[in-house]
Amino acid sequence: MRQDNHVAGDGMTESAQTGGTQRDAGSKPERTLSVVHSIADVGRDNWDACANPAATKKTGNSSLPSSTLQPEPDSVPETNGQGDSIYQDESFNPLISFDFLSSLEDSQCVGDLAGWWPHHLTLQNANKSFAGVMPAYVKNNSFGEYIFDHGWADAYERAGGDYYPKVQIAVPFSPVPGRRVLTASDDRQDFDALVSGAMALNEAAKGSSIHWTFCNEAEWNRFGKLGLLRRTDRQFHWFDRGYETFDDFLAALASRKRKTIRRERRQAVESGIAIECVTGSDLTEAHWDAFFSFYMDTGGRKWGRPYLNRTFFSLIGERMADRILLIMAKRDDRYIAGALNLIGNDALYGRHWGCTEHHAFLHFELCYYQAIDWALAHGLKRVEAGHQGEHKLARGYEPVPVYSAHYIASPGLRRAIADYLERERMMVDHEIEAMGDYTPFRKG
Repeated sequence: MRQDNHVAGDGMTESAQTGGTQRDAGSKPERTLSVVHSIADVGRDNWDACANPAATKKTGNSSLPSSTLQPEPDSVPETNGQGDSIYQDESFNPLISFDFLSSLEDSQCVGDLAGWWPHHLTLQNANKSFAGVMPAYVKNNSFGEYIFDHGWADAYERAGGDYYPKVQIAVPFSPVPGRRVLTASDDRQDFDALVSGAMALNEAAKGSSIHWTFCNEAEWNRFGKLGLLRRTDRQFHWFDRGYETFDDFLAALASRKRKTIRRERRQAVESGIAIECVTGSDLTEAHWDAFFSFYMDTGGRKWGRPYLNRTFFSLIGERMADRILLIMAKRDDRYIAGALNLIGNDALYGRHWGCTEHHAFLHFELCYYQAIDWALAHGLKRVEAGHQGEHKLARGYEPVPVYSAHYIASPGLRRAIADYLERERMMVDHEIEAMGDYTPFRKG
């Protein structure tokens, strides 16, 4: 198993990533694919112009409050006559922003200790402007991914292969769907060039595989056309169906479900608990101290070793406070529980929860009901409340598919996984359809 944290691949050109140039008919002028080992080498403006191009073009500053980040109609990219846009979702996604990813690096949550070694891919034009970037990591484990391939690794190791290292195209420790091939314009050549760069990186790393996890559906379809294996899973998201208030949402539910939610909300705070929603300049280190204790309690029980450290939370508080919502519970003048959310311009992304006191339904109140309240009050159309959790279904969160794509270098392992994924996709489709019958909404 390789343990080195940097692999070859810098200065690759688009054609073969080995020093050649591309001048084929119909192709763009020569561009350069490179690997950088720190997102700081790309820079905030360059990264965000690719990661959230519509929002960046609109505002010039991806850290502004969500209400100011609605893209103008003319900022939506063209599809070049090649079908649906590979952008698909033009909204600002804070988890692929420079501020979030750089905080992971600068806090050393990714790196040697975690086994997530940054090898970000960049695509630059001849004038050195950035046509695209991709958050890439060489890994020697499968922790912190939420799309599980431990069984694949075990099978390959038993057959005499080395599954690690592998290449992960993802936001570390974050099961939040979004773009993974971050092109500054909606251009298939740029998209495909970055995918080719990932292939070259995997070869240079002597990796077994590449994994684009939690990509969006449009990317997933493009990956299929490029011959990659495709996988699905499911999450539970809440959608604003034209509600103005939480009571409007409740009115759409069956009577019994409506009464249950009202009862849960009452009981959650009946022990003298007060709820605070904290964002922007109101966030303090005291809030992060309290929340970190909650995070460590939950992380220690679920994973054994939590992925994020205290420094990370201070860094995101400094760099993207307007994109953070802490929903905190206080009793007897001290914080006892909290939920961390990140704010997009049309979605609220629930990430972490924890507590130091147990109170019935407080988890539901902070993570689900308060998130809905806040989304409705701020014009957000969706709440994504993290991965897994069938209990979300009864609370108005609907089952939706999430997507990943995979390149497996070994032909034998690729055939076996392809057969497995075909059956798994059918199972996931069936689960989502079946769960749709158990949503709490009024029928008919």
